[in-house]
Amino acid sequence: MERSWVNQAIAKIEADYQRSADTHLIKLDIACLTGIDIYLKDESTHPTGSLKHRLARSLFLYALCNGWVKQDTPIIESSSGSTAVSEAYFARLLGLPFIAVMPKSTAKKKIQQIEFYGGSCHFVEHSSEIYAESQRLADELSGHYMDQFTYAERATDWRGNNNIANSIFEQMQREPHPVPTWIVMSPGTGGTSATIGRYIRYQREMTKLCVVDPEHSVFFDYFHSGDDQVTCTQGSRIEGIGRPRAEPSFIPGVVDNMVKVKDAASIATMNWLEALIGRKAGPSTGTNLYGALQLACEMKKKNQTGSIVTLLCDSGERYLDTYYNTDWVAQQIGDISQYEAQLMQFNQSGQLT
Repeated sequence: MERSWVNQAIAKIEADYQRSADTHLIKLDIACLTGIDIYLKDESTHPTGSLKHRLARSLFLYALCNGWVKQDTPIIESSSGSTAVSEAYFARLLGLPFIAVMPKSTAKKKIQQIEFYGGSCHFVEHSSEIYAESQRLADELSGHYMDQFTYAERATDWRGNNNIANSIFEQMQREPHPVPTWIVMSPGTGGTSATIGRYIRYQREMTKLCVVDPEHSVFFDYFHSGDDQVTCTQGSRIEGIGRPRAEPSFIPGVVDNMVKVKDAASIATMNWLEALIGRKAGPSTGTNLYGALQLACEMKKKNQTGSIVTLLCDSGERYLDTYYNTDWVAQQIGDISQYEAQLMQFNQSGQLT
């Protein structure tokens, strides 16, 4: 009976996957970058609206096939929002109770979406508290702590099987520069950068992986120091990315370069992108794109041509009360005018100075 339920659960997830088309690859029209093409892999088009839909599906399949999740098993996850939204979706699909452990500062829209899918939210004061509290709840309820920060890098098949890296390279095949010079990714768990970096090496591509880290996150420090015990006291202000500790799913050995991006630059670039494509994206997309623009400027200085691919992680509609609210940004992030001016200058010169 138990195996029968697991078989049915996996079949439901696979059927849901078959109903979803691949996400779009958007080519940005940037006149000042002649011969250098920048693309956004638009992960906001998943059923739950973000890159984390892929991760949640993989985590559920991984847990089911490991025998960790059975009929009526409560699912608990530590999250800053988007992963919890996607996991709540899959928990509802399987008829399982779901609890998201998250900081009180999580965007209201994400909280509403978790509750829409039948999940509940359990709040903590600081992002560093989510791990222990999630495990405590799992023990108390005889549930399963999904633990995206540990299992993200191993739940996804990095060799191919239509993972995000596989999809990027297939969609780039007919472009002027089909093999990207760079792929740019910001780390939340580190699982996506691990998948992309491993895939590049497995396929023997010459593409390089650049990981862009926000302020108040330790991935950049871990990459450069090798100290996996490094921590910081303040949580990331760019929701969905950046962590106060070096997460197990972050694999520095597959990363070619890391860049630290100021939070003000992330928000200014998020707004700059809206003016370019007529759509709102989330703040982590701003982080990704600012890193991509920096790399493009370096390529232009060296008279190089090529392509750069980065991710549109989620829609900006989730952040209307926060990152798209000028008063909130002024209070929480600070003055972004320096980077707004920098991006206006970039439109003319093709350089970020």
